[in-house]
Amino acid sequence: MRVVYFGTYERSYPRNAQVISCLRRAGVGVVEHHEPVWEDTEHKWRAGAPAAARLAAAQLRLARRPLPPCDAVLVGYPGHADLPLARRRARRRPVVFNPLVSLYDTLVSDRRRFRAGSIAARALALADRRALRAADLVVADTEAHAEHLVRLAGLPDARVATCFVGAEERVFRPGWKPTEPFTILFVGKLIPLHGLSTVLEAARLEPELRFRVVGSGQLAPLLADRPGNVEHVAWLDYERLPAELWRAGCALGAFGTSAKAQRVIPNKAYQALACGTPLVTSDSRAARELLVDGESALLVPPGDAHALASAVRRLAADPDLRARIAAGGLATYRARASEDVLGRRWRALIERLL
Repeated sequence: MRVVYFGTYERSYPRNAQVISCLRRAGVGVVEHHEPVWEDTEHKWRAGAPAAARLAAAQLRLARRPLPPCDAVLVGYPGHADLPLARRRARRRPVVFNPLVSLYDTLVSDRRRFRAGSIAARALALADRRALRAADLVVADTEAHAEHLVRLAGLPDARVATCFVGAEERVFRPGWKPTEPFTILFVGKLIPLHGLSTVLEAARLEPELRFRVVGSGQLAPLLADRPGNVEHVAWLDYERLPAELWRAGCALGAFGTSAKAQRVIPNKAYQALACGTPLVTSDSRAARELLVDGESALLVPPGDAHALASAVRRLAADPDLRARIAAGGLATYRARASEDVLGRRWRALIERLL
């Protein structure tokens, strides 16, 4: 089987790199038919007219290039604007969409880049519907997210499937050996979904514990008056993230309170599990699809700084608990979200279309 991974997707984004890696591991030939747009855009939530112009130019180049021979076309993330072109270029071959998120959900409901009811918000909702309806199959990351996309676009249930995100295993692999002092690691974009304010409040409640925040983004100003036990590193090379996870006492997932936060499991949660690092994250519907509280992670109510502080305090004080959560998380990752498991899942979904 041969698949063209199509569009203006961000090549370095974990969801794209990992899906391509999974497919190849499952014996699928993957050819990238790609034009860059987002690679040099640090804060994509601010993207405006310049990004729109780059997108239009990139799609024109894609339209002019011959599509490589293939059995199916898979549109990567972010690729909502690429679906109409992919549909035309695929001719009678099936088109699979890997959306990861709804544009409206992300830019209106979560990041509040645009006001609900505004012209921009309505345009984003329309773009979501058009893209989702143009695909023969939409692959969401969780069942909770799949149900949302079905409602959003009015799709039949059979047109939407699920496959966990997983982690890119050429980078993230077991090796957890925590160092002293016990450090609570938060890695990721500083966006509402991840609940940075909850993490900072938990740090204030536990001044004896050390927190390390790695990332930049929309909510970076919150770090200006961070407590003294919070270290901030604005950026680290992607390849260095596993070393951060290996030496951390535990890793933090997402703690946002939006509806979107209930539907997704962030990349960094899978990356921590793949590294064998104990994970603390929100007790959401999506998290419960993969994780069991007290066995494969510690789950706390979203937005609850006191519960988060209590969870990291328990881990800091109990080496046996840390070891059990680490082992349980890695076992869950291997059984349900490894590249081998997800590669077979992706291949089966595409074969079903063929």
